[in-house]
Amino acid sequence: MADSSPHGPGGVVEVVLPTYIIKPGESDRFYPSQVKKIAETILARELDEKVNEQLMEDWMDEGDEFDTLSKNIADLIKEECKKLDISRFKLVVQVTIGQQKDQGARITSRCLWDTTTDNYAQCSYSNQFVWASAMVFGLYAE
Repeated sequence: MADSSPHGPGGVVEVVLPTYIIKPGESDRFYPSQVKKIAETILARELDEKVNEQLMEDWMDEGDEFDTLSKNIADLIKEECKKLDISRFKLVVQVTIGQQKDQGARITSRCLWDTTTDNYAQCSYSNQFVWASAMVFGLYAE
């Protein structure tokens, strides 16, 4: 009969003690300058590769493609930011893409956070076809 213990093989229970770390160390901080570089690089690379004149002509028919593109860009930014060794930070990434049609747009956000540990980075990108904005929020998880 197979061992079906909820505690794992041999019935061993792994105990994880609380760390009581309430502030990040200097090397573990969320630095907006590093995150902004990552977001700018990914925005430029992904939009230069995937957005062309044909795609813009089909903007109304292919709206789902831009929805998927913005989600993919947000996921790429999040994955690259995780490599910065900020493991105790919850990352929230918001990417907005719009068509260049001689109009204005404002993107705002409001958050309730601890100003000593939490921070954000914002960058934007535009070419002849689209504009894009990426916001990355780093929220420290105690």
